[in-house]
Amino acid sequence: MNSALLILVAIILFLIAYTAYGGWLVKKWGIDVNKPTPAHTRNDGIDYVPTKTPVLLGHHFASIAGAGPIVGPIAAAIFGWVPVFLWIIIGSVFFGGVHDMGSLFASVRYDSKSVGEVIENNMGRRGKRLFSIFAWLTLLLVVAAFTNICANTFVAVPSAATSSLLFMILAVVFGVCVYRKGFGLGISTVIGVVLLFLCIWLGMRFPLSLSKSTWLIILLAYIFIASVTPVWILLQPRDYLNSFLLYAMMIGGFIGIIVMHPAIKLEPVTSFNVGGQYLFPMLFVTVACGAISGFHSLVGSGTSSKQLDNEKDIKPIGYGAMLIEGVLAVVAIITAAYLTKGQLGSLLKDGGPVNVFSTGLGTFMDSFGIPFKVGKSFTALAISAFALTSLDTATRIGRFIFQEFFESYKTSDKKGNILTNRFVSTAITVAFGGILTFKGWELIWPLFGAANQLLAALALLSLAVWLKKCGKEHKMATIPMIFMFAVTLAALGLMIKDNMKLVIGGEFSKYGVLLILSVLLAILSIVLIVEAIKSLKNKTITAGENYKA
Repeated sequence: MNSALLILVAIILFLIAYTAYGGWLVKKWGIDVNKPTPAHTRNDGIDYVPTKTPVLLGHHFASIAGAGPIVGPIAAAIFGWVPVFLWIIIGSVFFGGVHDMGSLFASVRYDSKSVGEVIENNMGRRGKRLFSIFAWLTLLLVVAAFTNICANTFVAVPSAATSSLLFMILAVVFGVCVYRKGFGLGISTVIGVVLLFLCIWLGMRFPLSLSKSTWLIILLAYIFIASVTPVWILLQPRDYLNSFLLYAMMIGGFIGIIVMHPAIKLEPVTSFNVGGQYLFPMLFVTVACGAISGFHSLVGSGTSSKQLDNEKDIKPIGYGAMLIEGVLAVVAIITAAYLTKGQLGSLLKDGGPVNVFSTGLGTFMDSFGIPFKVGKSFTALAISAFALTSLDTATRIGRFIFQEFFESYKTSDKKGNILTNRFVSTAITVAFGGILTFKGWELIWPLFGAANQLLAALALLSLAVWLKKCGKEHKMATIPMIFMFAVTLAALGLMIKDNMKLVIGGEFSKYGVLLILSVLLAILSIVLIVEAIKSLKNKTITAGENYKA
């Protein structure tokens, strides 16, 4: 099959879905363009800041993308390219799009609080606390993993380190010019993008070589600063400008595929069982960000909802960004599918999925005049930039969830509970994330896929319960939620079985943690399902009139 036809079909289907299904969701949920958003009603100049649509789309897309939609589809290619492609399309339209848009919408109607707040008001405080603990722990793993990914990239590609540091300086200047000096967004964007590529050139000319441990310390200090500073001065403008890197990368890949139109050589379908990995549930856990990801709900209800200028932006930010990510995932599977099985295995062995993707895009871009080495280096730099974006966004969201968890424990002191202080909550989040960064994140990484998809199931669960209590159509959330719980519980069951064998075989010190965490996640999901069933029997809304859909 011709890969050019594959990418064109995907884009056409996504455009139809955005107009038809996305528009249907807007009507069914009652999105109100006249209702003021928390970015206006709670504007504090730090976290709650009204933001123009293209800027917020850049932040949201950069935050949810990262390396997820690249790594997942390529890793899942062991099952063949057809099941991966079908899940990307179906998942993005009916699962991930609904999940992301619904999480953003529900958060906006709950003063831009997290999904945990929605759960508390519709399923009780215990449900919220269980979810918050789980979400915070998952974010610690994200912090640890992406800190290591960024540090490894900076050591392997010193030019990326220099460029990333220059990006941060550029972001601060851009934020000050646009939000404090009154510069127009259009002209500022043009200048900013030009300077962005100048930073790339300077990075190649003046690479910064430091040890991995040094980079880990620098990155942990950076994410603390990025989490407590106002979003307009660093996080938001950096993500917005960096999004142009990803757009350029995707456009370059698309043009290259159209010009080169490489034939797909990978098998359409391999086997249901590949080396002990079963297509169900592992395909749906592995692809993750390319179709649906629980991390997206934390971004939507963590940072994006606090910057939403108008509810009309919920569709392009929530649903649209997921479909764009779906396009990226399709490009990713093409970079694997145009290779033979042997070629794919060789590239995976040398540098993993990122190497497969970078090599593929470098090859595609070479077809229309961009040298292979330049295309591959640019792609690797773009991926590292988005790993860094996901890292500091995850840290800020971890701070939000930590603060929300302890809000109910405020003292009579006017200062409130010290644990709700943004500096204290950020320091604790970074500290625990740092411990995993230096000591143990690799050990529990295999659980991340299941944990991430459990987050998605829980977010859909909260959305379904809330919509039903508000008298709204909820099947668009209920059906995906049931499927994702089935996927998660099946995956956890297999992990518990495999780890139990290893522990019984005498390897408790290495796999005991995996076994315990697998069991805890399974118990958590079952408890929350029971809580949801109970709450569905009670048709009243505990939150009050302002929280109705």
